[in-house]
Amino acid sequence: MRHVRLVRLVRLVRHVRHVRLVRHVRHVRHLTASLARTFLALLGACALGLSVSCENIERLDESPQVVRVEREKRPTRKPLEVEVPTMMRGTVASEAIILGYRDVVVRGFGLVVGLRGTGSRQLQTDVRAFMIQEMGRRGVGVPPLDEFTPDQLLDSLETAVVIVEGVVPAGAVAGTAFDVRVYAAPGTSTTSLEGGRLYSCDLRPGPLSTSNRQAAMIAIANGPVFVNPFAEPNRANVSRTAGRILDGGKVTRNMPLKLRLFNASHNRAATLQTAVNSSFPREPGQREATARGESGESLVIQIPPSFGNRSRDFIELLRHTSLSLDAPESIALQIRRSLLANPTEDEAAAWRWESLGVRVLPMIQDLYDHPEMRPRVAALRAGARLNDALAAQPLLILAREGSTNDRMGAIQLLGDMGLNPMIDKGLRDLLMDRDVDVRTEAFIALAKRRDPAIRSTPVMKKFELWSGPSKVPTVYVSQAGTPRIAIAGPELVKLDLPLTISIWSNRLMLKGDLGDEEVEVFYRPADGGQHIVSDGPVELLEFVRFLAHRTSVEDPRPGLDLAYGEVVGVLHELWKAKLIKVDFKAEQDRLLAAILRLENEEEDEERPEFSDPDFDFLDPENTEEVATTRDASLAPLDPVRPGGSQGVQTPKGGIVPR
Repeated sequence: MRHVRLVRLVRLVRHVRHVRLVRHVRHVRHLTASLARTFLALLGACALGLSVSCENIERLDESPQVVRVEREKRPTRKPLEVEVPTMMRGTVASEAIILGYRDVVVRGFGLVVGLRGTGSRQLQTDVRAFMIQEMGRRGVGVPPLDEFTPDQLLDSLETAVVIVEGVVPAGAVAGTAFDVRVYAAPGTSTTSLEGGRLYSCDLRPGPLSTSNRQAAMIAIANGPVFVNPFAEPNRANVSRTAGRILDGGKVTRNMPLKLRLFNASHNRAATLQTAVNSSFPREPGQREATARGESGESLVIQIPPSFGNRSRDFIELLRHTSLSLDAPESIALQIRRSLLANPTEDEAAAWRWESLGVRVLPMIQDLYDHPEMRPRVAALRAGARLNDALAAQPLLILAREGSTNDRMGAIQLLGDMGLNPMIDKGLRDLLMDRDVDVRTEAFIALAKRRDPAIRSTPVMKKFELWSGPSKVPTVYVSQAGTPRIAIAGPELVKLDLPLTISIWSNRLMLKGDLGDEEVEVFYRPADGGQHIVSDGPVELLEFVRFLAHRTSVEDPRPGLDLAYGEVVGVLHELWKAKLIKVDFKAEQDRLLAAILRLENEEEDEERPEFSDPDFDFLDPENTEEVATTRDASLAPLDPVRPGGSQGVQTPKGGIVPR
C-alpha cells in the first residue's frame, strides 16, 4: 500500500515540475517575442527619422585605407623619320644623335691683383657683396695667411674686379685646359690690366649673375693676364682693360655625352653599344666602358683617355663608326663608290675610313694621287691619321704644290704622323718657303714631332722660346694655348744698328751705334718704380731673354722682367720700325670670335640645370628639342669685333647629327 502511494507521489512531483517547466518556456518565448517586436519598432522609427536624427549622431572614424598609386608612365615618343645621307648609312649617326655636342660658354667674376695703380675701388654693390662672399669662401683675407681683408683688397688700386669668360670644348674631360678672356667689370674705373694676375675663380655656364641661383661650377681660371701686345698705350682706339690668360682655364669635371636613339629599342641600343665598345675598347685608367646603355633610348658615353685632348676628334669618329663589325674592306669599298659619285662628301668619307681602321688602307691607297682633289684629300687624311707611310710622299707634294689651304692642311697632317725621316726632311725644306704661313706651319709641325733641329727653352716660367734653322728669318708668337715665341734663323737675326727708338711713351728706350756689340737700354716701370739702365745684347734670341729675365741673387744677369705680352709688344714695335729684318707672324686670336659666335647661337630660355648641380641635362626626358643640323661650331669663325658682352645664356645641351 505504501509502495503504491510512494509511486503516485513521485509521479505527482514529476508532473508539477513538467508543468512549471512548460510555463517557464512559454514565458521566455513570450518575452523574447515582445523584445523582438520592440527592437523592430525602434529600428523602423530610426529608419523613418534617419534624414533628421541621424545627422546628429557622432560616427566612428573609418579605418584608413591604403591606396595604391601607380606611377604615370612616360609617354612613348613618336618614331622619328630621319633622312640619312648615303655616306652615313649604317653608322652610329644614322641611329642616334649625340647630346652634349656643343661648346659651352662659361663665365664668372674674378679678382686681378698685382696691378701698378691702374685698378679700381669703384664697384657695384651687388658685385662687391658677391666678391666678398667668394673671397671668404676661398680663405682670401683670412689672417695670418693674408695681410689684408677682402674689403681692403677691393679698395686697393692694385686690384681690379673683372669678368672672366671662356669656351669649354664639347665633351671635354676633367683637367682639359682652355684660354680665358678677362675684362674690367662695368662700373669700375680700371685703366689697365697689364702685369696683373688673376686669382682663382669659378666659371659656370649660363648668364653672369651674383645671385645664389646659378649653375654648378664646371671650370676654374687663374694665371697671368696677357694684354694685347700690339697696342700702344694711350691710343684712343685700343683698350688695355681686356686681356687673355693662355691655357688659364681648367675643366673640373667631365662634360657629359650621351647617344639618344631616334627610335627607342633595346635591341638597337645593344647594337650601338657593341659597335662603339668594339671600336673604342676600354683603355688603362678608364673606369667604365666607352658606351654604357641606360635604357632603350639612350647610352652614356665616356671619352677614352687617349682622346682626352681631342674630344672633338673622338665625337666625329663616334658618329662615323659603322654598326657592322664584319668585313671593313667591303664597307670601305662602298664608301669609296659613294665618294666618287658625290665628291662633296669627302669629309664624311675620311672620318668613316679612319673609324674602320688600318684594314681599309689597301682600298684607298690608289686614291692618294687621284686627279680630283676632294677624293684625293679625303684618302690622304684617312691615310695620314692611320699613319700609313705611303701617304707621306703624296702629302709632301701637296704641301709644296697645292693651294694655300691644302698646303696648310697637308703640313698639319704630316706633323701628326709617326717617325719618318722623309717627313722630317720635307718639313725642314718648307722652312725656306716664300710663304710665311707655310714656313710657320712647318716650324710648328717640326716642333710637334720633336725634331732635334727645333730647340725649346722655358724663359722665367713666362713663355717658351723656340729656335730653329731657316734661311728666311721669321718671328712667330702664339696667342692661344701655351705662350710661345719662335725665332726661325736666329743666327741671322740681330738688331739693325744704328738704332734709336722710344716705346710706350718713353718708358722704354733703346740706343745703339754701328758696330756696337750691345745696345743701351732705359726702362721705367709703369707703376713709377725704380728705373733700369742697362746694356742689352744685339742678337735677337738673347735680346728676348734679356727682356723677360728677372735679376736675382741666384741669377744676377741683367734683365727688364717684362711679361710675355710686353716682350711680344717690344718685338712688334721693333719690327714695325724695321729694326729687325724678319717676317713677323702672330697667331690668330679666335677666342673672342668663338664666344661671340656661341652667343649668337644661344637662345634666351630658362634652364633648370642652372640651379640644380645634379640635374641631368642630357636626359632625353629633359630635352625639349632636337636639332638636326650640323654643329655650327665647325663653321667658319665670325669676324672678331671689339669689346665684350654680358648676360650670355648657356648654349642648349646640344645635339648635332649631320
